Amino acid sequence: MKTVTFVKKTMKEFDLEGHEFIALNQLMKLLSWVESGGEANLCIDNGEVIVNQNVELQRRKKLRHDDKIEFNNQIVVIK
Repeated sequence: MKTVTFVKKTMKEFDLEGHEFIALNQLMKLLSWVESGGEANLCIDNGEVIVNQNVELQRRKKLRHDDKIEFNNQIVVIK
């Protein structure tokens, strides 16, 4: 018999509050997903961040309305 493990992902929304976009590494710091910009960049460089179901390697990827970001079992949607 095969054991299947389900990982619960938490989903949040991030409001741009009138801004056009936010940079991926900046968002990761603001959400406290990482402790520093350097750590954010390292996680992005290592392919640990998914944006709109694709591995994202651009550190300062401009995230806009309805973009979906996944990292470390957490999900955020830009509003």
